[in-house]
Amino acid sequence: MPASTRHHRALAVFVHCLGILAAVPALPAAAPEAAATPRPPAATPQPTAAPPRSTAAPPPGATPRPSAALPSAEASTTGTPGPAATRPPVAMVARVTEPTPPSAPPAMAPPSRAPASAPPQQVTVAVAPENSPAPRYRIQVRNVGNAPVETTVRQELPPGSSPTAISGGGRSTRAGGSATEVTWRLRLPAHSSTTLGTALAATAPGQPLTAPACAFTSDGTRPYDCATATWKAAAAPAAEVTEAPPWRRYPVLLAGLAVLLLISAAVVWVWRRRRGRRVTAAALADSGGPGGGRGTIYPRPATPVPTRRRRTPPVWLLVGAAVAVLAGVVGTAGWTATRQVSQIDTQKQPTSGAWMGTGVAGPVGVPLRESAFEFTVYRMSCGAPGSAGKTDGGAAPANGRRCQATVGVRNVTGDHQPWHGQLQRAYLPGGRWVSTDEPATRAANLGRDVFADPMAAGARMVLPLVFTVDGRDPPQQLELRSGVFSAGVRVQMP
Repeated sequence: MPASTRHHRALAVFVHCLGILAAVPALPAAAPEAAATPRPPAATPQPTAAPPRSTAAPPPGATPRPSAALPSAEASTTGTPGPAATRPPVAMVARVTEPTPPSAPPAMAPPSRAPASAPPQQVTVAVAPENSPAPRYRIQVRNVGNAPVETTVRQELPPGSSPTAISGGGRSTRAGGSATEVTWRLRLPAHSSTTLGTALAATAPGQPLTAPACAFTSDGTRPYDCATATWKAAAAPAAEVTEAPPWRRYPVLLAGLAVLLLISAAVVWVWRRRRGRRVTAAALADSGGPGGGRGTIYPRPATPVPTRRRRTPPVWLLVGAAVAVLAGVVGTAGWTATRQVSQIDTQKQPTSGAWMGTGVAGPVGVPLRESAFEFTVYRMSCGAPGSAGKTDGGAAPANGRRCQATVGVRNVTGDHQPWHGQLQRAYLPGGRWVSTDEPATRAANLGRDVFADPMAAGARMVLPLVFTVDGRDPPQQLELRSGVFSAGVRVQMP
């Protein structure tokens, strides 16, 4: 065979072997545990016919064969008189289960934290002002639960006011500083309600007064619900409101001055015109000579024309017009500046383009709305100096104390909104401020972290916020906000 033919055949055989190897499926590899463990024989001899049992002794030379299918009690030395058909042992190959590939990620992202919903309220409060000459309020407390409830109702009175009438056995106490509150202790049966009332004597008659009220637990620490109302004096009739007389209004005075100037200018112009006509007539009358106007053969000399001076207004007229114009300009500027200054609201906080919304300020009990939340501060109470470390044992100043604010929060947006405890601040005298004491706030809310979950859309919660302050002076102002870039609200403490 030629050498070239041998080479071609060897190459064809090699390629054919490669094709066979590629066509044969890959066998699963045995597990190392299965390969290392010795395989026990799985052959089970099964007789085709069960021979009758006999108690006779086996013949000599016959060896009894135990059956693996029989129980151990029957695997005794019993002989078989005839030959038994047996199956050859079959080797069992261990199957190796291939690892399951990881499942694909879900098509949708896992949902975020569920928004926090307010716990069901067992006691509700509603406050309404009465239409009376003096400030009067009507408070309705309702137990919506299935069990009797003992509650403490507190109404915060505006600064400078004092109660004149209290119904339902309430009593007036000094809450600290200049604030006064009225307290009731009630026991409400299941599904019952009661109505309380207060009448106040205000220091400034006719001024709107806001008096919030809250229902607390029997120990007076945790609020059930709060409400607020503002009493306003009856508006004066429209007939009694009189405007300033016309001669005291700036536009009327300016218009009259302008008309006077125009009339004066017209009179001066007419007088000057008539005077000029008289001078011209007198000059024409003197131009006739003794000849009676008869002609001569020589031309008459031309009559000299009198030179006329340029007409200039008198000095007194110029000075008067300048004084009138100056008075009009000064009056108009003063009137405009007075109107613009009176429209400036000094209570608004300055804002810049980086803030969301406009800063709002107000007193206790008035709902104040910012970009996402509506905050209402119902009351503020502070403990004794040095009692800050008695609640949770946290680090606190030696003379520190806890100040607990009862705050109502409502989500006014269409989506759930988070809020953070570090953004809620209490301002002390001198410009110092402290953030919310989150461990103490969690303890005041019975271990519930009110800042952990976002608030659901339209939800409302009434909860205590605790601030740890040092010194004897209580906070002068609370700053509450929903986010870092929110303008927030500022509540003035009484």
